[in-house]
Amino acid sequence: MTNSGKVRLCRKGLADAANDYAWKTDGELASLDATTPLTTTFPEYLSGYSSELGNPKPPQNEFAIKTRDGKHIGNCAYYGIKKTRREAEVGIIIGNCNYWDRGYGTDAVKALVIHIFRSTNLKRIHLKTLRDNKRAQRCFSKCGFTACGHQVKKGHKFVLMELTRSRYQERTGPVVSRQSYQADRQQ
Repeated sequence: MTNSGKVRLCRKGLADAANDYAWKTDGELASLDATTPLTTTFPEYLSGYSSELGNPKPPQNEFAIKTRDGKHIGNCAYYGIKKTRREAEVGIIIGNCNYWDRGYGTDAVKALVIHIFRSTNLKRIHLKTLRDNKRAQRCFSKCGFTACGHQVKKGHKFVLMELTRSRYQERTGPVVSRQSYQADRQQ
């Protein structure tokens, strides 16, 4: 669907379920997301996963992060879309730790940002990350996000970050939407 350097973002599929389950039951990954590990069995998880693929929760757009050779290494999404305010929250996980600190997360965030600003009318995307997760903060900063506040939720301290369409355009130039790009190619 969307390519960027080392990764491509693809629609989620049933083949992604085993990795997703492994990542959601991993205590270290859960701690990086300020959650608790999943405790359901894989068959229970798979049943809900299959159902959700057929009937995704709107308004949410979730993608598998795959390497150029097709290896599923993580997930990213934009969700909590507020149409009147034209904003959404973003999230990412590189679940396969063999791909940490190698630029895959940064490429995935860049691909997600490009997708959002080219295919939607959103004017602001935002996120929260644990205050102590400096790796994530560096990644988001490289992609143009800036700190915009702090939050304490369920005893966890978060840094809030945002990227506006106008800031994105300052960094990259005007956004060409998919529709206008396709119209230009047809002329």
